[in-house]
Amino acid sequence: MQIPQIQIRQQHALLSIDADIGKQHLEQPQATVEMEQIRPVQHFTTSRAHLEINQDRAWDALALGGNLETMSKIYSMASDMALRGLARIVEQGNRMAEIHLGGNPIADMAGDWQRTYPEFDFRGEASYDNVDINYTPGELSIETTPGRINMNVEVNRPIHHYERGKLDIYMSQYPKVEIMPPQFDELM
Repeated sequence: MQIPQIQIRQQHALLSIDADIGKQHLEQPQATVEMEQIRPVQHFTTSRAHLEINQDRAWDALALGGNLETMSKIYSMASDMALRGLARIVEQGNRMAEIHLGGNPIADMAGDWQRTYPEFDFRGEASYDNVDINYTPGELSIETTPGRINMNVEVNRPIHHYERGKLDIYMSQYPKVEIMPPQFDELM
């Protein structure tokens, strides 16, 4: 005899997923910059320089000085020159008085005769430093107003686009349980 059996058939559920990835677009615009440059300003003020050259001592050393100074020197030397002139005349007289000693004093004096008198020198002292130079530099003042840069920066927001993807979840096969009883007709 055969034992009746119950048959159970089972069908599993099948879930299907259909998914597409979403798309995203992200963009960051550059910042907006407004810049203003204020240039520095400078003002210069100067005063004139002054150069003073005094050549009086150089002209005096060349005997080309002013008449008043030259005549003043001659006047101050006149008494001394007169005494020297008298001494020269006395010396010449003494030489002529010694004519009996021999020689020719008149010819000798004529040979020594000069038109200029070296002891009568009314020129100033010659020197390499006879020209006086005095230089006064000018004044320079500089006023500066510093420049600057004014900046206005505005950060722009990012631009974001997003397209959602697709996600479909569905049952492609439903679960089922099939129970089949034994056939009792045949058994009896």
